[in-house]
Amino acid sequence: MEAKLTEAEKNLMEILWSRQSAFMKDILEDCPEPKPASTTVATLLKRMQNKGLIDYRTFGNSREYYPLVKKEDYFGSEVNSMIDRFFNRSVTQFASFFTANTKLSQAQLKELRDMIDEQINDES
Repeated sequence: MEAKLTEAEKNLMEILWSRQSAFMKDILEDCPEPKPASTTVATLLKRMQNKGLIDYRTFGNSREYYPLVKKEDYFGSEVNSMIDRFFNRSVTQFASFFTANTKLSQAQLKELRDMIDEQINDES
């Protein structure tokens, strides 16, 4: 997946991922204050559609927007892209940086280890 979301687009995608589909009035209702203009939201939705991230169904004069990409798939792609760009495709370098620089507690580190162990056991 190559399409990247701007911060404003990501906020709208969060609404669509949460609702699974939404009309413009629903999206505007869910936007935090200060609410963006409906024309701004329409422009962002059009850009997101051009990127292949969303589409819509027409009901009379209304459009019901829905995501074409799952949240997990989008953010998985973003994490992989970040690992490629900043850590020379080395997951080990990423993990080392992440654990050293995020001030994780012992409990959080143990939870991460347990999650990794579970993935290893699932692969076996």
